[in-house]
Amino acid sequence: MGIKNIESTNPKIYKENNVSNNNMLPGDLKRSPDESFNSTLIFIDGGFLSKLSHHFGGGKYLIYDIFKFAQNLCKKQNLKCGDIFYYTAPPFQSDNPTKEEEARKEGYDKFINKLKQKRIIIREGRCQRLLVKNKFEYNQKAVDILLTMDLMTVPLKYSEINRIILISSDSDFVPVVKKLEESNIKTILYTYYEKKRDTNFSRSNYLVKSVYKYKLLTKQDFNFPLN
Repeated sequence: MGIKNIESTNPKIYKENNVSNNNMLPGDLKRSPDESFNSTLIFIDGGFLSKLSHHFGGGKYLIYDIFKFAQNLCKKQNLKCGDIFYYTAPPFQSDNPTKEEEARKEGYDKFINKLKQKRIIIREGRCQRLLVKNKFEYNQKAVDILLTMDLMTVPLKYSEINRIILISSDSDFVPVVKKLEESNIKTILYTYYEKKRDTNFSRSNYLVKSVYKYKLLTKQDFNFPLN
């Protein structure tokens, strides 16, 4: 079986002479199909993305089109954008909400409705408020569980999918990422970290080593103004 990979003639050709898979990626002797023919699903950790937007905005949240943002990441991977899942939690509401809480909830509802209009699938956990050292702290609850549950159902509900995109920095997703790999579903991670000390974005080696490949998000990735 001859292979047309003769460095002295043309080092850029890697396909075997008798390969019948025309969609095979150059340089891939495993004959994997070209990913550009595939659709993908996007799973967005809303808390992480919001935090990163605030960071890139220098203390102000960037205003951008999440739908176009997601589509662009798919395009970068030569994948067709299928369903987009967004995981978040509504702001905390007291039994007798304050005006500030009501205003925050109203803004949240408008934001979520805009996402739903673009057929983005919303998964909502809840917001927990804790009093720590005389200050209130707010944490999202059950959001990671919802995301994990959806990831686990990919092989059943989306049998045609073999690539997914995960936007997060949470190493809690490593077990499900490895489980998907057993079903030949590879995870492309979009994340962010900084190597400097005292950063709010540290690198999780456990996470980045578990995925098929990963990319760091940049401020330019958010450059999709709302119409």
